[in-house]
Amino acid sequence: MLRFGELGTLERVFQPPIEEVFQKDYYLKGIWKRDVFLNDHPLVLELGCGKGEYSVGLARNNMERNYIGLDIKGARIWTGARTARDEGLLNVAFVRTRIDFIQSFFAKNEVEELWITFPDPQEKRKRLKKRLTGANFLNLYREILVDGGIINLKTDNNLLYTYTLELARYNNLTIERNTEDIYSTGWKDEAVSIQTYYETRYLEKGARINFIRFRLPAHREIKELPYDIG
Repeated sequence: MLRFGELGTLERVFQPPIEEVFQKDYYLKGIWKRDVFLNDHPLVLELGCGKGEYSVGLARNNMERNYIGLDIKGARIWTGARTARDEGLLNVAFVRTRIDFIQSFFAKNEVEELWITFPDPQEKRKRLKKRLTGANFLNLYREILVDGGIINLKTDNNLLYTYTLELARYNNLTIERNTEDIYSTGWKDEAVSIQTYYETRYLEKGARINFIRFRLPAHREIKELPYDIG
């Protein structure tokens, strides 16, 4: 309970009640850079940010970009928001909301890049519409991303990785990077230099971490795969 009380006092945490954003525009839509970050730097979102470890890590690494972590769980966001405040990071904020409300918060062409780190893979076919890299969500992201905006997926779930790779290929999306084992690539960037608590645990158990980065066109609808991956 103490966390929830403190969450409301943290300057860069936004947690509007559902009635403010359900089929309505949040008051900061389209003006996050101007009114929250006070600059015109590119805006990057982490979806399902959990404790905000990736959002904070990205913000530490690149002060020339603005980062917003989104999650529905306030107790998770509290950790990242506290860390950002204690470190004086002014280029990171957090929003407590459902990801399917994303269009209520961000305007067309407002976002440059998305990070999706270790989401629920929603493995059953009947839950396909809830998959954060599925066609349903990619078409939501098209409404807020710049044309050719970047999607990054980092996961320990091979089914989700394979599905996302196949979906990108099926829709002729530009795939910039992909690997079934990111720590064997020798890459030296934010995809490997930042590790969440759960990622560290996965690695300790011998799991391989998959990664894919692709671009999303703004003016072409993404079609769902007509076949199962499994």
